[in-house]
Amino acid sequence: MSKDKNPRRVADNEAMAKLRMLRTSPQKLNLVAGMIRGKKVDKALTDLAFSKKRIAVDVRKCLQSAIANAENNHNLDVDELIVAEAYVGKNLTMKRGRPRARGRFGKIIKPFAEITILVRQIEEQS
Repeated sequence: MSKDKNPRRVADNEAMAKLRMLRTSPQKLNLVAGMIRGKKVDKALTDLAFSKKRIAVDVRKCLQSAIANAENNHNLDVDELIVAEAYVGKNLTMKRGRPRARGRFGKIIKPFAEITILVRQIEEQS
């Protein structure tokens, strides 16, 4: 006897990808996520490819993973996908330090973030 299959976390016309432990602050990552929200996936991939932000490379990988999930796991049409949601969360923070003058200690915070991208298939209106 096996267990029942887990219910889907997203709707039938959606697919999701999540990338954790990105070495950047959530605030900087949210700027890149804001660039692609609501756009068609091919336009979003192009914007990320030509972005000057360092973290755009990792966001592009996550978007490609969401597109692959939509195509292979959920049988959605790639040409009709849009980036429905792209949201950012905080992850762990490494605390480091540096000795400063007069016996003091300079705190260095190294934040990590995570991004979730949800793509949705829409019917093209002609």
